Amino acid sequence: MAEDLAWNAKEITIGQLSERSGVPLSALRFYERRGLIHSGRTAGNQRRYPRDTLRRVVFIRFSQQLGISLAEIAAALARLPEQRTPTRGDRARLSARWRGNLDARITKLQRLRDNLTDCIGCGCLSLQGCKLGNARDHLATLGPGPHLLEDGFPDCPGCPPDE
Repeated sequence: MAEDLAWNAKEITIGQLSERSGVPLSALRFYERRGLIHSGRTAGNQRRYPRDTLRRVVFIRFSQQLGISLAEIAAALARLPEQRTPTRGDRARLSARWRGNLDARITKLQRLRDNLTDCIGCGCLSLQGCKLGNARDHLATLGPGPHLLEDGFPDCPGCPPDE
């Protein structure tokens, strides 16, 4: 380690936080500007983070990898205690709130995966001539967007059934 991190240190520098979490300094500053993490300042105006900020940063990165927006992450962190490391119960409550959202995303990703070959093979899915997923452009009345992939529309006339 470039900077020695004592196991009993109550505060860590931004460099230590970056090194331990694997998150670039610029991202840590961005998280701080967004209110996701908080630091104190030394007399020389250097950032010092409470040690448990490392867990918050890891939580943020993991949540982002799941596709959760920073706004949702910020709302979740606002429900967690600032003055102590979140407990297993805290994390379980948070997980329960996100479960439905993640299940919906999984369904959309599965639908995308299952239809990806046809979508790439055709490329249009909104033109009148598309025989793969939208014959005679029935979905045009719903406006722009990948309606078959997002919503399924099993009763759409001319649309292939969901499997």
